[in-house]
Amino acid sequence: AAFLDVHLMISQPEKYIEAFAKAGADLINIHAEAEGCIGEMIDKIHALGKKAAVTIKPNTPENVLFPYLDILDMVLVMSVEPGFGGQAFMPSSLDKVRSLKAEITRLGSHCLIEIDGGINLSNAHDVIAAGADILVAGSAVFGATDVQAAVKAFKTI
Repeated sequence: AAFLDVHLMISQPEKYIEAFAKAGADLINIHAEAEGCIGEMIDKIHALGKKAAVTIKPNTPENVLFPYLDILDMVLVMSVEPGFGGQAFMPSSLDKVRSLKAEITRLGSHCLIEIDGGINLSNAHDVIAAGADILVAGSAVFGATDVQAAVKAFKTI
């Protein structure tokens, strides 16, 4: 069965957590910038037996996630402004990943770091070196002439 990582880039995500959990989500990802108490939403997601993640957009400092790193399963650093594919990677996101990785290590947390936006074969090595565990590559894969070859190339990194 597929692992369903549900990214709720919506207003008032707490209203929808239970519905997505019941629909089969394995991980529910909310935005730090959304309304509501992050800690309470993380607790609700875990109470429903699901993994919890929190996303930050490019203009949000990574330290807003620090209080939750010991209870989160994953954090997502957006390396472009969310909204549409094909945007250029924002190199400043590498500093956020490094900072998050250092704090996760300091805490002894098992929280994973995911990065999404402008990821391609040219920057993937730098993203991994910065500490990212999970890379999301949309346009670099689905916009490729040979999708299968693109997937194979990413797997060799």
